[in-house]
Amino acid sequence: MPVLPSDETVIHLRSGGTSVVVDLQPDTAPAIAHWGADLGDAPHETLVSLATASRLQRVSGGLDRTVRLGVVGTAASGWAGTPTLEGHRDGEDVGALFALTDLRATEDTLELHFTDSEMQLSARYELRVTASGLVRARTTVRNDGAGVYTVQALHTTLPLPWDATEILDTTGRHLRERSAQRHELTFGTHVRESRRGRPGADFTLLLAAGTPGFGFERGTVHGAHLAWSGNSRIFAERMPTGESFLGAGELYLPGEIRLAQGEEISSPELLGSWGDGLDELAVRFHEEWRARPQHPTRPRPITLNTWEAVYFDHRLPKLIALADAAAEIGVERYVLDDGWFRHRRDDTAGLGDWYVDDTVWPGGLHPIADHVVAKGMEFGLWFEPEMVNPDSDLARSHPDWILRGRTDLPPSARQQQVLNLAHPEAYAYIRQVISDILAAYPISYVKWDHNRDLVDAAAGPGGAARVHAQTLAVYRLIDELKAAHPGLEIESCASGGARVDLGILDRTDRIWTSDCLDPVERLENQRYTALVVPPEMMGMHLTTPHVHSTGRTVSLSLSGAVALFGHFGIEWDVTTLSETDA
Repeated sequence: MPVLPSDETVIHLRSGGTSVVVDLQPDTAPAIAHWGADLGDAPHETLVSLATASRLQRVSGGLDRTVRLGVVGTAASGWAGTPTLEGHRDGEDVGALFALTDLRATEDTLELHFTDSEMQLSARYELRVTASGLVRARTTVRNDGAGVYTVQALHTTLPLPWDATEILDTTGRHLRERSAQRHELTFGTHVRESRRGRPGADFTLLLAAGTPGFGFERGTVHGAHLAWSGNSRIFAERMPTGESFLGAGELYLPGEIRLAQGEEISSPELLGSWGDGLDELAVRFHEEWRARPQHPTRPRPITLNTWEAVYFDHRLPKLIALADAAAEIGVERYVLDDGWFRHRRDDTAGLGDWYVDDTVWPGGLHPIADHVVAKGMEFGLWFEPEMVNPDSDLARSHPDWILRGRTDLPPSARQQQVLNLAHPEAYAYIRQVISDILAAYPISYVKWDHNRDLVDAAAGPGGAARVHAQTLAVYRLIDELKAAHPGLEIESCASGGARVDLGILDRTDRIWTSDCLDPVERLENQRYTALVVPPEMMGMHLTTPHVHSTGRTVSLSLSGAVALFGHFGIEWDVTTLSETDA
């Protein structure tokens, strides 16, 4: 990456119809003066004028120099908004103040290096404008001092234009994820946090701000997404000085990030998009994801999942008949859901015992897997690798592998607890048992479920918080399994759509959008999920006319039409179809 002359005062990054102008003029902290519409080949003098105009006037009753939003802003610099970095050394060395020491840039990338020699810290700010016009930014802090430095918060921000005064985000619950809500961006901070160890059904996939009344087709709008699958914070803030901005970062639990000398921590990537309407904003996300080398490129196989057809009732003749009926109507992938492994006759036991239950499958899974493949379909299998039932051989043998902060177990959910994948032995066990199953059968697809929040998630009684480490361990496990089994596709499911983010979707092949298959309910869910997620990565299934999750009776044509917007599949006992239905 080229190093720019030390007298460079304004950086103009351009790509994909997007411009970012960064003000580097002397006597001010580096700051983004513009993010949005392409400014073309604007002359340097024009860019300097734009940057200068973005500076703030002195405010009566305030500091002698009003401090604006910089790319790295802290309280010691005079910045009164949400800071980029908060941390300390055993309650001391709290006043980080960074000075720019180096910068490197190309036409579409910028890297700024900062140091604080007094506090013995350094920081790195990385920004890239991609070919899709998406802005990708992250912040890194490094401890250069002798003592441990505890990071409490590390955020990355993007400014908003003055007229972005209405915000949109999403909320929800199980069976109704990503329902939109709007309100005015007033003075103060609108914060959305997830403390669930995953984004959660109620977390917002996107936080957007735009001109009042912006819609899908018209109205300037800027939005941000945090590509992270653990605890998260995303916010929109408006200052009395008139500045407003979007920001996000991982939400660290107390004492979770302790940097020894020479260690560093990076924030998750903040992905920013903009457009004249939400559709244009969404296109940038879709183009960005489709450009990845690992993005699915072959036509998406029509998928049948067995859950609502049989639930835990795993009987080979029924499952064979289901496979025959599926093949006859054009299904291309058959996924055997929960219930195939040891002790798993309902959802109260067996999680963690990832061995085929020989009382139900005396011949192993070969009879069903081989039959499915012989019918010309791919065979998929359900796992929930991050979870464990207390009623399991695994939990009885290794109670120390369960995440907990106290002697008693955390509150249960679906009668299960969370397996500490940051524990090396637990990680090795899960990796091995899944690898053994993948090697034993012709499995081309894994439905990877995650059915509970992480609460009181620590490394045993009196132990440190482990949500950050758990998230990284999950990423590593998925990466290693896919590397060891080329061609394997993985679906991210989490009580339906409770873990939908571009961190998990950078290493999986689709998400299960919601456990609710009611087409009426799914319309809003799918529309707002698609603001960030390409439709081909969203699992959308046709279901029985009498919908299991809502009890509503719907027409087959409506259910099918709604499911065709994404990765189409079926969640239904298709052996019961009439000739008219088929």
